[in-house]
Amino acid sequence: MPTTQTGQQHRIIVIGAGYTGAIAAGRLAKRLHREDVAITLVNTEPDFVERVRMHQLTTGQDLRPRPFDEMFAGTGVELKLARVTAVDADRKTVAVTAVDADTEEPREEELEYDTLVYALGSAWNTQGVPGVVEHAHQIASRPGALRLRERLAALGAGETVVVVGGGLTGLEAATEIAESRPDLDVALAARGTLGDWLSPKGRAHVRKVFRRLGITAYEQAAVAEVRADGVTSTDGTTIPAAVTLWTTGFAVHPVARATTLEVTDSGQIVVDRTMRSVSHPDVYAIGDAAMAMGPGDKPLRMSCATGTPMAWQAADSIAARLTGGKTPKTPMRYFNQCVSLGRKDGLIQYVTADDRAVRAALTGRLAAAYKEVICKGAAWGVANPMLGMPSRPRRVVRDRSQADAAVRTAA
Repeated sequence: MPTTQTGQQHRIIVIGAGYTGAIAAGRLAKRLHREDVAITLVNTEPDFVERVRMHQLTTGQDLRPRPFDEMFAGTGVELKLARVTAVDADRKTVAVTAVDADTEEPREEELEYDTLVYALGSAWNTQGVPGVVEHAHQIASRPGALRLRERLAALGAGETVVVVGGGLTGLEAATEIAESRPDLDVALAARGTLGDWLSPKGRAHVRKVFRRLGITAYEQAAVAEVRADGVTSTDGTTIPAAVTLWTTGFAVHPVARATTLEVTDSGQIVVDRTMRSVSHPDVYAIGDAAMAMGPGDKPLRMSCATGTPMAWQAADSIAARLTGGKTPKTPMRYFNQCVSLGRKDGLIQYVTADDRAVRAALTGRLAAAYKEVICKGAAWGVANPMLGMPSRPRRVVRDRSQADAAVRTAA
């Protein structure tokens, strides 16, 4: 059968099965003949986590289970439950720790790849602020959201929850908690003014929702310390809290920084327009783990809206390289920012291609419904990664040099 130059299946390893990794694995499986490639998806959990819904999970809402073995049934994608501990981009290996099914003891393994898709994503960013790790909660992961869920359930009426961070995650978390637990005193501490990146209409609507839900907004209140009983801002203001939720941005997974891959100061892998590492051509990086440029030569922000087209681009680039096809160019631009403000309200802020707010914004129940469609669509896209592409898989070119030459010519 026509396979790779070595006569064996081309080994593609995708590490991380969030939105970007799962989409890339499924898209590759449908773009390439199963006989020609072996696709392994490495992840710590057996089911897909809808990260954009973690604020809902914290308030007691149960999310629909999405097991990977069902999502990838019949695709040829092999799921390996393991934690990635290292990547050797020169030897082309991935070190993982898996749990032995018989002994339940951790087992170290080394996986070899021909092409690596790095999609380990990000975690919460403590910003180095004292007390955050010891006393604050986070919802950047499902375990973190579940811990906060348990803590919130134990709070009595009148106790205070402080959300630190005035970005999208902070707004969604504060409004979700306030709506589901009107007996709690919910506050949000923002470094700037409330919704300062939004249009005037968007900012006004956020303030309206905060007033309706009784949320206290502390503006120009950069937090300098988190304690067990509250937070202190840089100007000395003390905000008491029974629970503190930290939502001040994301930090990328640390594995890439320990490799020979070219990375930014933040640890993101530097990629070209095809999501290919600029230093190691057999590595592709997508999602929060990658530094890619968008319209206006501005870095793409960490978000599901960014990660999905990055996954499409990487998968199609890899398929083109292996089959000698033409590499398509997926548009990397923004259209809107979708914010849920509880289950009954929302904000759709329309933006320019480079993510700057314009005057137009959709608010209220219609915006909430719009946001729900977006969330459902993102999850649907993981299980249906061939959006806009032909479904017939292509054969891998035996001579890789011919495939690479074809891609260069097409590009």
